Amino acid sequence: MTINEPTTTTTSSSSTTASTPSAESTATEERRTIFSPDTKRGDGDPQARTPPGQTLSRKWPVLHYGSVPTIDVADWKLRVWGLCENPYELTWDEFNKLKKIDVHCDIHCVTHWSRLDNVFTGVPTRLLVEMASPKPEAKFIMQHGFSSPGNDWTTNISIEEFTEDDCVLATHHDGNVLSPEHGYPVHAIVPKLYFWKGAKWMTGIEFRAHDAPGFWEVNGYHMHGDPWKEERFGW
Repeated sequence: MTINEPTTTTTSSSSTTASTPSAESTATEERRTIFSPDTKRGDGDPQARTPPGQTLSRKWPVLHYGSVPTIDVADWKLRVWGLCENPYELTWDEFNKLKKIDVHCDIHCVTHWSRLDNVFTGVPTRLLVEMASPKPEAKFIMQHGFSSPGNDWTTNISIEEFTEDDCVLATHHDGNVLSPEHGYPVHAIVPKLYFWKGAKWMTGIEFRAHDAPGFWEVNGYHMHGDPWKEERFGW
């Protein structure tokens, strides 16, 4: 893998408190903070950090296909399978026992808005991939999310990009538990690509030898999705 060297700090959170039994608190954790490389463009200048064709927004618009699913974390599982030596499943409690990080990053939607200086808290994707021990022939991942169509929304990504230092399966945004509209309980965050390349309502990581289109890719979106190259569509 080719990995960008991260900028990191260590923080102790004291402000996040879960308001329901199903929402995991991060109040007492000491976590490493990863600063996504793109936040350093132009020495942090907002315009330098805004890809071509994008408009900055302070809001986080809600965009997805179909309706917002209702997910009970008592039933939620993360399944990891495919071309790997150690396929596994994690319950919500098991997932939240893993070491979490904070990721300071910018997000860019294919629909032309960008939001800078987000902080997502969650489990590093690299850790989850390493736990599975992918086989040498595994080069790609299909992400699975519990939403339409058929409670199995998908999007594709290379293992290399899915395991960058700033990629995370997030449970919190800016210190707050994710809302259902934004992917509660788990939203995959891949800052270097357009935002759809991280599954909302994440439930699965499937290792594959060959790339294949997910839901939006089948419907015309780009197979890769680099915002700095404006890889919005596949035609």
